[in-house]
Amino acid sequence: MGEAQGDGQYDDDDDIIQIIEQSLENRGKLRDILQQKGDLPEPKPKISIMKKRATHITNQILASFAVSFGPFAVGLGKGYTSPALASMQSENQTSLTTLTITEQQGSWIASLSLLGALFGGLFAGLVIKHGRRKTLCYITLPFASSWTLTMFATCVEMIYLTAFLVGFFSAIVQLATQVYISEIADPTIRASLCSAAKVLSHIGLLSSFALGAFLDWRQLACVCAGSPIMLFITSRFIPETPSFLLYNNEEGKAEKALQWLRGSNVDVSAELATIHCNIRRMKEQGSSCKTVLVPQLVRPLLITCGLMFFHRFSGVAAFNFYAVTIFRDSFGSFNPHLAAVVTGSIQLLASCASGILCDIIGRLPLLILSTALMSSALAGFGCYSYYFHDNLPSHLDWIPLMCVILFVCSFSLGMNPISWLLIGEVFPLEYRNIGPSMTTAFSYICAFVGVKTFVDLRNALGLHGTFWAYSVISVIGLLYSLIFVPETKGITLDEMEPKASILKREKSRNKA
Repeated sequence: MGEAQGDGQYDDDDDIIQIIEQSLENRGKLRDILQQKGDLPEPKPKISIMKKRATHITNQILASFAVSFGPFAVGLGKGYTSPALASMQSENQTSLTTLTITEQQGSWIASLSLLGALFGGLFAGLVIKHGRRKTLCYITLPFASSWTLTMFATCVEMIYLTAFLVGFFSAIVQLATQVYISEIADPTIRASLCSAAKVLSHIGLLSSFALGAFLDWRQLACVCAGSPIMLFITSRFIPETPSFLLYNNEEGKAEKALQWLRGSNVDVSAELATIHCNIRRMKEQGSSCKTVLVPQLVRPLLITCGLMFFHRFSGVAAFNFYAVTIFRDSFGSFNPHLAAVVTGSIQLLASCASGILCDIIGRLPLLILSTALMSSALAGFGCYSYYFHDNLPSHLDWIPLMCVILFVCSFSLGMNPISWLLIGEVFPLEYRNIGPSMTTAFSYICAFVGVKTFVDLRNALGLHGTFWAYSVISVIGLLYSLIFVPETKGITLDEMEPKASILKREKSRNKA
């Protein structure tokens, strides 16, 4: 391909792709002619095709499973804070686990992990340039070491440090895993493999909630350290992504990796040539800092950052990081750890169903329905806390539990997946690198502020006032979605445009 370009025969990558497609089409026509003459055997039965298809995707599934210990480790870290804070604030600590903290110290422990994730996300863009698989291999050891430091922490300052480090390494692992799966997966199964990684993250969250009912915070940190070690072991047996290898001019390794991923009986020459052409076009286009702040970037940036604001300040951070503490203050006799496990299970099931509903109902209707139910559930939880904050009747524990279940189910079905889905859909192709990075950074900032201020809001407004405030924010988010968020169901990426009303409408576009 490099020689062809040097000879001036093919000046456009589209010509190369067209030639490849024409060659494959001619090969198919020749096969049909030979079959009619009896020079070729009849096509293989469907069962052989199914076996070939299974072989075609088997190694991709294995490779995705190998790196899925990364999202699982991230989920364990997300779920660790809630039972750990309850354990540190418990009066029944043993001499080996004694480390008493205040509510303000607990809020810093919970929020510093998100601040670490902010810097980790920015740093991840630098390290994955040296290899997706290599990043996963080498980042897992300091990731596990940060949990080891947590096990042997003797003061709250060490917990601050380890919380920041866990968030920092989690963001790197999460981004590297997403990029790895996206680059190795066949387009027909890419969405399924990416969704499976997201589900494993929720399983990790649920596992922390469940284990936290039986383990203290040091023992739970020991369990969390195991998943990065498993990721280190499994990632040693998978290849680097072909896209990264081609980008670094390692064509031999790229062909070998792609052949392993697609199966030994699959011809990968056409796919390899297509990837090569796309990478060369990307290198030629480059990027220019002078064209960053343009309407094509600003409009979708405002849409996605607005959604992330309402996403992070909807109250979900409070339930993820302070679930056991909130349930302990809201239930008369119901086990708060069991309630956390129940809500985590509902969140997992709803996340599994969200992908199907997005394509059936549509993004915008599901987002509106989700936000309306969230605001209602938050208002109901606030009302219960207001009327029964002094006397918690055991026979009415089902009321706050149902409010929380309705909230997390609605959030996991609509607001959570659609907020992240739109990040990959509304940005034009030329800004699909910088746009999502800016939105993700803004999201982590909001998450840090939301988690850190929960204790302050509860002290100032009470538990009921805090959730009424979250309910009002969700109502504003509902109005924001109705006015500004576009429907992207069934629309190809190149055709998507945000609603013009988010900025000053251009007269020419309105006339059109």
